[in-house]
Amino acid sequence: MNNLYKFGGTAAILEAAIYVSAFVFFGAVWDFPSDASVAQKLVFLRENQVVLAVVNFVMYVMFGILLAVLVLSLHERLSTKSKTLSQIASIFGLIWIGLVIASGMIANIGLANVVELSVSEPEHARAVWLTVNVLVEGIGGGNEIVGGLWVLLVSIASLKATEFSNRLSYFGVFVGLAGIATVYPADVLTEIFGLSQVVWFAWLGVVMLIQPVTQRTTEVCTN
Repeated sequence: MNNLYKFGGTAAILEAAIYVSAFVFFGAVWDFPSDASVAQKLVFLRENQVVLAVVNFVMYVMFGILLAVLVLSLHERLSTKSKTLSQIASIFGLIWIGLVIASGMIANIGLANVVELSVSEPEHARAVWLTVNVLVEGIGGGNEIVGGLWVLLVSIASLKATEFSNRLSYFGVFVGLAGIATVYPADVLTEIFGLSQVVWFAWLGVVMLIQPVTQRTTEVCTN
């Protein structure tokens, strides 16, 4: 069973790395001409389709796959001492996995359609692109309620089960509440959730790799 926890820890660290990579890419590399004409924007998308498709795959689909490993790993680790909370948390975790992967699939299929339409029907292509952006943001980008609920419930279950340190668990509560707060459409709330979740994923991953469950269980029983 320790192998599953190690896989979960590795997945958590990789998810933090994906977050950081996405921040770097869109903050320093991706130079979308937002002030350009529709025609220029479509040309930019055609020229950078492969790059954006790869980024979407990693940022959404790969993230969702790694999240599935982490959700299962945490459920197995917490369910023995906090069964109900762990089960509820896992439900939201599974929903989040589906939403994240669906976002990536919609983003890439939408991108392909936009590029195809951009040559013959640029105005139609623009409308499709706007629609795709709204769908992706609504499902898995700008609204993080489901992810926030998962982190919050996992952290509360961890506090109840005394599985991880209180500092990590209380920080997870903060991250979860920040995610739920994104129900209000403000970019700053999404940024707070994203940045704090990077720290939470990395911290959780390190703890899961260096602290096997058998060791933790022994310590709890001894104390």
